[in-house]
Parts: sequence; structure tokens; C-alpha cells
Amino acid sequence: MGQEIDTSKFTSEDFACFMAHLESETALLEQMFAQSKFSSKEPVGGFEVEAWLVDGEGRADPCNDSFLQKLNDPLVVPELASFNFELNIAPGKLQHDVLSRMEEGLTSTWKHCQTTAAAINRQIVMAGILPSVTEEQLTLTNMTRSNRYQALNEQVFRLRNGLPINLHIVGRETLKTQHFDVMLEAGTTSFQIHLQTPFNQAAAAFNKALLYSAPMVAVSANSPFLFGNMLWEETRIPLFEQAVECGELAHRRVTFGDDYIHESLMECFRDYICSYPVLVPFAANEAPEKLAHLRFHNGTIWRWNRPLIGFDDDGSQHVRLEHRVVPSGPSIADSIANAALSWGLMYSEDPDHANLLEKFPFATVRQNFYACARDGFNARVDWPNSALTDIRELLLNLLLPKAALGLEKLGIVAEDSKRYLGIIRQRVESGQNGAQWQRSWAEVNGRNMPALTLEYLQRQNSGLPVGQWRI
Repeated sequence: MGQEIDTSKFTSEDFACFMAHLESETALLEQMFAQSKFSSKEPVGGFEVEAWLVDGEGRADPCNDSFLQKLNDPLVVPELASFNFELNIAPGKLQHDVLSRMEEGLTSTWKHCQTTAAAINRQIVMAGILPSVTEEQLTLTNMTRSNRYQALNEQVFRLRNGLPINLHIVGRETLKTQHFDVMLEAGTTSFQIHLQTPFNQAAAAFNKALLYSAPMVAVSANSPFLFGNMLWEETRIPLFEQAVECGELAHRRVTFGDDYIHESLMECFRDYICSYPVLVPFAANEAPEKLAHLRFHNGTIWRWNRPLIGFDDDGSQHVRLEHRVVPSGPSIADSIANAALSWGLMYSEDPDHANLLEKFPFATVRQNFYACARDGFNARVDWPNSALTDIRELLLNLLLPKAALGLEKLGIVAEDSKRYLGIIRQRVESGQNGAQWQRSWAEVNGRNMPALTLEYLQRQNSGLPVGQWRI
């Protein structure tokens, strides 16, 4: 959905034409999978960071058009709301000092964004949900001017037969409201971790990503408030799932999924064409081998773990996984630490893939994920071949050592592994992730959300990881 389109108005013929291309490209992809026509290069990692523009009072400010024009960086692009943007850095082979180089790259781009924002009297913030954002700001008035976003809104409500979105989140408190556009989605900003794997490892890697989604969301939780209500530790999860709900005609387009991958990632792409109506019939003029319609359709289904088809510099296709469970923030160091933990766990030896599918039900994996999104460091989980149920004990005694071995297996330098996994360990030992810090601040200072945002921004700009933040 990051690609601009020519129009937001479509006919039945547009949908029929798109569907014909989608069916043809899905059949072609099936052949590619059968013939293993995908890259087997060494693992490559990357990420996307979504962020906010705020004014001097810590409130979301819809000025991304002037900000991006002044910034003039092709790696920094607009998002759904005109107070959001996304930045990227070049992906890198997961070896040697790639983690510290990624931190340097992100820091450099972030400082450029900060300087540009300051020139128009604004500031930038990484947060899963901006504490100060209000429901009144999440309206079409603040939608980024783009045909693709207008089309997204129109087509979601076409599938809903014009019915409003009913947002209902039950956490520490309860929030229930109705919304008449897709702009609730703009309240959710993520740190999306990518992993390009050798083709023969892709199915097992996807299932590992499912399993590790629970501890990843617990350790990184950073979204405890929405519209002043204290809800889940990672409220971004239920908010996004409900924000683009397309009604009874389709599965939820934001979901954890229904099952493991049993043979290949082709199972996901078959499901996407069978279970999800076309949302935006984008007209591509590319060779079938580019899979433009399939990739665009894939971009309108936001599973928390999503397989992607991409292309290497030499034009060969690759498979990569997009791990979407981690929120934006609280700091650059925390972000790289989250990526390090994810990649380390993905390359740890256990659990055995066959035993995972046979002995550990998918329903339990999904239950663990939502328990950790809701309760963060207070969550209790079931885990393969372990008596540990407290998520903090599991992280400290099992998962962090596994991640260290995984990073060593990848060839990450010991200094980087120790630094970034140390940031995670400090978070776990202190019990303080971004969500806990925000809740603690509100308990001391009250629920002045703009003030919380400014204090949070001050800590973020200090460069210290959240485990060292004080009230």
C-alpha cells in the first residue's frame, strides 16, 4: 500500500481485471515455489520506523507535506495521517557489526529529520501510540493527500456497507466508541522488522516468528494509553485489528492468523486470494514475473507476521518476513535492541520445527501473543518443553541466552550482541518497558497526556534506553 495509484474511483470491470491478474500471478508464484526460484543468499535484515510530528505542546501536528518536502529524502515517506511519516535505512547482511552500523544509520537519518522538523517549529517522536493523540484528530481532515489512502477508506466502508467501525477495547479500563473512517489506523505506529531468509528456511522461520511474537510484544510494549484511557500494555494491537475491520464479507485484515505453515509460505498466498476480497484494484503495467498485483494485494492484508516477495539488486526474487508486532520507540537504542532480540531468536536452534507443529498447538501460540499484548511483563504463557510460565522468567532464563547463541551463529560481533541484548535484559530485570514507564509517569503526575508526551520525548532525545528512564 506504499505505492501511489492514479485514482481512488473504480468500476466493477476494474475489480474483475485486477482479480484476473491476481489469479494469474498466484498461479505463477505457485510455479516459482515448486521450482524453488528464490534467493538462497545469507540472511539479510532491515526495518521500517513509523513516527509522529508534534507541536511545542506535544500534540500531533498535521504537517508531513511541508516536512517531507523540506527533508527531500527518498527513504522517508508519508503515512496515512498527515502527522505521521515512515523512515527506512538500507538493509544489511546479518553478520559482523551490522547492528551498530544500523544504529548509526538510523541515528543519522533521525537527526536529519529532527533538524528539518525544528526548522518548521516541530518535533518528531517514536511511540507506538502517541499519548496525546485525540479521537478528534483521527479524522479524514488529517489524512495524507493520496489516492491510495482515499481509496483505502472508500473501499473499507464499501465492504462494511457504510456501517461505522465499532472500537471496543477492554483492558485495565474500557474504551468503546464508533468511528466513521479508517483513521483509527493512524493511531498505531510500528517498528517493523524484516528478515530475508534462504528460501529453504522460510517456512520454519515463519513459524518461529509466530512463536516468538509473544515475548517480542511483551518486552517491547509501548502503547498503554489511547484517548487518555489505560488499556492494554500494547493497545496498538487491538486498535489496529479493529481499525480496518471490513465486516462479515472478509476475515479481519489485521490478524495473528489461523495456523502454522505446514509446507511452504505459498499457503499464505493461497489464503490471501481465497479469503480476502480485493480492496483496491490497482492497475499495474508490469511483466507478470514482477507479481505487481499479488504484491499490492498482499500489502492490504496486515497480518502481524507477513510474508513478502521482493527482489534483490540483481533482479532475482527473494522471500522475506515482516515482523509487525513491535511498536515504535521508545528510543533508537531500544529499537535496535528489539531487532537484535528478534533476529537472535530466529536463528537460535530451538524449538525443533517438526516438534513445534506436532506438539505445541497453534491456538496456544496465538493465546500467548494476546496475553503478552494485554499484560506485558505481567503475562503468563505456555511454552514448548518448559515449565516456565512467567514471561520475565522465560526471557531471562531461556530466551535471552538463546538469542545470544543465535546472534553468535549469525556471526554478529560479541560486543554488539552484549550491548543490545543487555538493553533487553535491563528492561526485563527492571520490569520497565515503554508501557510501564508511561503508566508510572501517569500515576505520579496524572493523566495530562500532552505533558506525558513532552516528558517522554525528552527521555527519548537523551538517547538512553527505556530501562534507564526515571520518573
